[in-house]
Amino acid sequence: MVVVGGGLTGLEAATEIAEARPDLDVALAARGGLGDWLSPKGRAHVRKVFGDLGITAHEHTAVTTVGTDHVTTGEGDAIPAAVTVWTTGFAVHPIARATTLEVTDTGRIVVDATMRSVSHPDVYAIGDAALAMGPGGKPLRMSCASGTPMAWQAADAIAARLTGGKLPKTAPRYFNQCVSLGRGQGLIQYVTADDRSINATLTGRLAARYKELICKGAAWGVSHPTLGLPTRRRHVLPTPATSTTPTRTTA
Repeated sequence: MVVVGGGLTGLEAATEIAEARPDLDVALAARGGLGDWLSPKGRAHVRKVFGDLGITAHEHTAVTTVGTDHVTTGEGDAIPAAVTVWTTGFAVHPIARATTLEVTDTGRIVVDATMRSVSHPDVYAIGDAALAMGPGGKPLRMSCASGTPMAWQAADAIAARLTGGKLPKTAPRYFNQCVSLGRGQGLIQYVTADDRSINATLTGRLAARYKELICKGAAWGVSHPTLGLPTRRRHVLPTPATSTTPTRTTA
């Protein structure tokens, strides 16, 4: 089995499969180095887990073709693969590109700091479908770590525009990257506000439990969006300006 893609999803898929099915020969093909965006300690831990699980890492290897029993690299080499797991990136639904909304070359809706379309002020976009700028003028990456803060930002902005309140000014930021490396191992890579790794990590079983807690907390929060949170009631303006009245949202 070959996992193609060396990002967070690729690392998690390869380690999860290798741990659950030790009878399989699992390999990962990454365009760059294994975990090359991580801190030195983070990279070392990923390599140790890969070694313990017997995962073969094909680094600096671009896969150009997927066959029935192999994948072909950019150098023309064949890597045996009875099953190929593709984790090289995300794509957004083409519905936005089919409209008159301003979108990027990849079809993501361009939004401002309040998650409002820069071309259609009555449209808000959040999550992977939107291109929003974070700290340092860097685009927020497609991830749950971006989607939830973007939703908060959009909700606060819509409420503020409807009630005449203050618009949120703080851009969503990052704190860490949580990586599962099988059931018993994990990596918490702490990062700067603009998602650059720093020399601080949490590894091992404690990191795995940390990631599991984050996932369970996110699921619980979706199921109980208002439980335990203070209720804020604000009066809607009697005649909000037409150009700033939010009428549609998309995610």
